Amino acid sequence: MAREPMSHGDAAWLRMDSPTNLMVINSVLWFDDPLDADAVRTVLEEKLIGRFRRFRQRVVEEHGTWWEDVPDFDVSDHIHRVVLPAPGGRSELEALVAAYLTVPLDRARPLWDLYVVDDYLGGTALYFRMHHCIADGIALTRVLLSLTDEGEAYAGVADDSAAEHHGMFGELVSTVLHSAVATVTHPTHVLDLASAGLSEARALTKLLVLPPDSRYWGRKTGLEKQVVWSDPISLDLVKQTAHATGTTVNDVLLAAVSGALRADRERAGKTVHDVRVLVPFNLRPLDKPLPSGLGNQFGLVYLDLPLTRATPQERLTEMARRMQAIKHSAEGVVSFGILDLVGQAPSIVEKAAIEVFAAKGSAVMTNVPGPRQPVTLAGSRLAGTIGWAPTSGSIGLGLSIFSYAGEIVVGLASDRTQLDDGRVLIDDMLAELQTLLAPA
Repeated sequence: MAREPMSHGDAAWLRMDSPTNLMVINSVLWFDDPLDADAVRTVLEEKLIGRFRRFRQRVVEEHGTWWEDVPDFDVSDHIHRVVLPAPGGRSELEALVAAYLTVPLDRARPLWDLYVVDDYLGGTALYFRMHHCIADGIALTRVLLSLTDEGEAYAGVADDSAAEHHGMFGELVSTVLHSAVATVTHPTHVLDLASAGLSEARALTKLLVLPPDSRYWGRKTGLEKQVVWSDPISLDLVKQTAHATGTTVNDVLLAAVSGALRADRERAGKTVHDVRVLVPFNLRPLDKPLPSGLGNQFGLVYLDLPLTRATPQERLTEMARRMQAIKHSAEGVVSFGILDLVGQAPSIVEKAAIEVFAAKGSAVMTNVPGPRQPVTLAGSRLAGTIGWAPTSGSIGLGLSIFSYAGEIVVGLASDRTQLDDGRVLIDDMLAELQTLLAPA
């Protein structure tokens, strides 16, 4: 059977699984009308399996880590039909997703599954699970959009040779790797980096010296999870507020998250302090076709949410200032290079390094812009979608923001040991957002 080696960075994501935090990206899509089962299968065979070979390959760990073609692959093995308990609404679908957050994917088969939920709000819902070693969340979003009837506009397929790093990006990664190796070998090299002029060096220094922050919740992660998402929010209203305040849509939404987390701390009678979150940073050109082998091309930046600012307006102003400070930094590229290096290390070193970097944040926040116009799958209109990046180490909170067809949906996946009721946090965020939107 044909095999090809897995990249070091993808291998790091593969081995990052833990019993309470699986490295699985979860996405939910719901449609206005029922989807035909045969049509869904045909779409998967032609647009998913036929284009992206990772979805017909399994992982083999034998003298290295490899992708291996599955003999007699049958897409039906990955399609599961489920029936929600009555009344079969959003709460029941949220519970279904939460129940699967700690269910490992079958390592004997390609690492993905699709659950088809019929009779969901008069239409159909699709729940898609994919291991992070296949691709990052931005790539997966493009893959899922490529399945739609309008999909050619969202994700073509390129030769893998065209996906190789080149130019400045390749030089930056090379610089990061050499700096990281030097720092591991000679810890005092951090001081040299701190005094250097390179933005990559300054970013690496910051990542290495950041103190832990993941003790924010005070408890370790457990096996019981919860998933909730919001009603749609008008994107135009958020844009109006951003324009009126000289900020961005992302600034407004993250300021609202900050207000919700502040309210959570105050309700629990705990000291309010800023919270550090991990924010994925896309490094893949969005105007280029996706390679058939997909893979991960993103970094992570650490962002301190301004909980300590007293008013919503003060939190928005400070949020915009902090976001501007990291927008042009090299943190995303640096973290990508570090992950590639970690993927080459012995497993015990890899695990220790991942724990160190995960402990520097208390949550994962993602913001994914989707199509501005409605799209359809097998003739049925996509009514809405939301997805969650996995969390690692002791991080038990993932919050995602997805915009589509003029609306925003906010989703939360969290650990029951760390957050009692995710719906309350979502409601607090929406209340904070309404306060920010009111002047506009």
